[in-house]
Amino acid sequence: IDSTAKILTNVQVNPFSTIHKNTKICENVYIGSNSSIGPNVIINKNVVIHDNVSISNTIIMENCIIKSGTRIGGTGFGFEMKTKQKINHSGNVLIGKNSSIGSNTTIDRAVFDSTSIGEFSNIDNLVQIAHNVNIGNFAIIASQVGIAGSTRIGNYVTIGGQAGISGHLVIGDNVTIAGKSGVTKNINNNAIIAGFPAKDIKL
Repeated sequence: IDSTAKILTNVQVNPFSTIHKNTKICENVYIGSNSSIGPNVIINKNVVIHDNVSISNTIIMENCIIKSGTRIGGTGFGFEMKTKQKINHSGNVLIGKNSSIGSNTTIDRAVFDSTSIGEFSNIDNLVQIAHNVNIGNFAIIASQVGIAGSTRIGNYVTIGGQAGISGHLVIGDNVTIAGKSGVTKNINNNAIIAGFPAKDIKL
């Protein structure tokens, strides 16, 4: 535990875990074995973090669950196309309260601002959320979904397993995306999308 880390009351840190600098862990947090927390992390109260989790550059609000093997706050997949120079990432990740992140899911930190997951959202195992993605409240995202960078997703969105969503898109509220769909265009509110390229099947 780094000397600069701040750990409040009733926190359990299990064996072989490391708490890095500039980290604050609030009341009633559980951290499993062999996890790495920090640097630049705030974990609010009543959060449960399972084994083998890596979290950096992240703020997690209260009552969240982070399952085993998850990686949050690492550098995103970004580079300048001509020179192939890596883009520096200085942003963070925000996870809203009462949300659950499944095992072996990765959420990349933003380039400048924040990659964000809304409140009461449930993300399954093996999901990739790229840098600068913003997901609204009450999202349901099934296993093996991939969301490319800078896409904005509204509230109450459901995404079926193995769906792929291109970057720099805007997806509205109350949208349902069927499993294995390939989303390459913006989606309006209340749409039901399926296929590749994905089309609105509610019409």
